Amino acid sequence: MTTSALPIRAAALVRNTNETSIQIALSIDGGELPQDTDPRLLEVASAHASQSSKSQVIAINTGIGFLDHMLHALAKHAGWSMALNCKGDLHSSFLSLALPLFDDHHTAEDCCLAVGTAFAKALGALTGVARFGYAYAPLDEALSRAVVDLSNRPYAIVDLGLKREMLGQLSCEMIPHCLQSFAQAARITLHVDCLRGDNDHHRAESAFKALAVAIRMATTRVAGKEGEVPSTKGTLSA
Repeated sequence: MTTSALPIRAAALVRNTNETSIQIALSIDGGELPQDTDPRLLEVASAHASQSSKSQVIAINTGIGFLDHMLHALAKHAGWSMALNCKGDLHSSFLSLALPLFDDHHTAEDCCLAVGTAFAKALGALTGVARFGYAYAPLDEALSRAVVDLSNRPYAIVDLGLKREMLGQLSCEMIPHCLQSFAQAARITLHVDCLRGDNDHHRAESAFKALAVAIRMATTRVAGKEGEVPSTKGTLSA
């Protein structure tokens, strides 16, 4: 008796606008990046947040250090291999004084939209997977909870209770927006809450880690359910 190999769940794409230029490659099950990965993404050592092992390749350079850190945590604990490079309009001038300002909005939003788009493309047909996932993740005194549904119904409820204005060069108001942007492009429902914590870095990081573990559960292939749609209506595409 022969068994057919499971399809590789991976995608590579480019997202260019007047505000950002992004290349991304993502493999949901880890391992090697897809064959059509932009060669620039394979220079792992040059990325700000990078890690390479026999099971995962991660290389992230958004231009915003704390965003790199959060996306690294997301990929690592979701079990993905992911490489992402972004060149965005991070710097602008202030009126006639030409004073450099750091503006993270377009880069942070577009990177998370790109991650969501690549995730949806890599996941493909919503068959044979658990569909739902949930997780708690602590980081010292902080504890976060995430619940996800691969529903093809984009929706996000995010409550992190961040109090600082900035974490590194990432504005705290953008962190929930990043998760909302990911959900929008990935076409999933997510609920992410930080239940407690004194340190905003810990609150944010525990939230990304909880989301990662929940996604890993939701995307798990269910033995014996190959080709089956996990929905009472028989489809998750309408």
